[in-house]
Amino acid sequence: MPDIFFRVFILLVIFAAVFLLVQLGLRLFAADRSKRKAVNYRLKLIREGASREAVMGALRKNQPQAFAGLPPFIGGAMRSFQRTIFASGLPFTPLQIFLAMATGFAIVFTLAVVLTYISGWTLTFGSIQLLLIFSIAISVALPLLILRFKANSMRKAIERQFPVAVDIFVRALRSGHPIASAIELLTEEMEDPIGSEFGLVNDEVTFGADLTGALAAMADRWDLEDMRMFVVSLSVQSETGGNLAEILENLSTVIRARAQMYMKVRALSSEGRMTGWMLSVLPIFAFVSVFLGSPDFYLEVADDFIFITGAIGLIVLYFIGVFMIRRMIDLKV
Repeated sequence: MPDIFFRVFILLVIFAAVFLLVQLGLRLFAADRSKRKAVNYRLKLIREGASREAVMGALRKNQPQAFAGLPPFIGGAMRSFQRTIFASGLPFTPLQIFLAMATGFAIVFTLAVVLTYISGWTLTFGSIQLLLIFSIAISVALPLLILRFKANSMRKAIERQFPVAVDIFVRALRSGHPIASAIELLTEEMEDPIGSEFGLVNDEVTFGADLTGALAAMADRWDLEDMRMFVVSLSVQSETGGNLAEILENLSTVIRARAQMYMKVRALSSEGRMTGWMLSVLPIFAFVSVFLGSPDFYLEVADDFIFITGAIGLIVLYFIGVFMIRRMIDLKV
């Protein structure tokens, strides 16, 4: 009996030692990884030897444009699409994204037509229309939904980071740093996405741009009211004078209170927003899943006149529904 207890004790000691070593290794790995991730994209480019011009070009690659020469509806849609790509952080231009979607559509549609023909189905107007809808859902609709989800995640991240950045800015001013030095401190201390954004502002000011104009351009790129209030505070203080640190400290309090109210509104409207997401994503996901799992379910009725006209009508109703849902859950605080 004592031998059994001794063996159990030895096994428990070995298990505890291995467990502690694994925990220590994971902690060191996590700390090293977080330290490496804390370096934002701009500092990474500078560390790799990129010039300031190349860094500014990379960071401003997808900066939203005015599209003044286009009709208002088309120009607004193009600007919204470019703003989404910019906020998502992808290193591709809108033209490259569009060409990738067009190429994906051509490949998916060609494969769908070939597989349908090999399976013994006749290629009629109804089946071609069905394959077109399937190809658009795969190569255009799903990537756009993923792109928009990633852009919203980045916008939420920068909204969370901005009050912290203002606090660091205030502490730097109270420590005696000038405004330019305080902004440079933000570029070194803050991680992406806001670290690279303030780094871009710092580079623009270095090359001769006006500080207020550079900050206003940053606020316009992200379309955030908190940034616009920050720019207005700096602009008013530069013209009328006053204690900038105290002004920005009050602004930080207002931003945090506004964010708190916004989170309360989001919590109260979470059911409606989740319903909106489900009603937007679920039809596309269900159609693609059913078609991939059982194409006969649609191909058997693809030539029916009711199916041909009904599919077009359902697509129109889907876009109307998505537009109405977005208007209903677009809450302003």
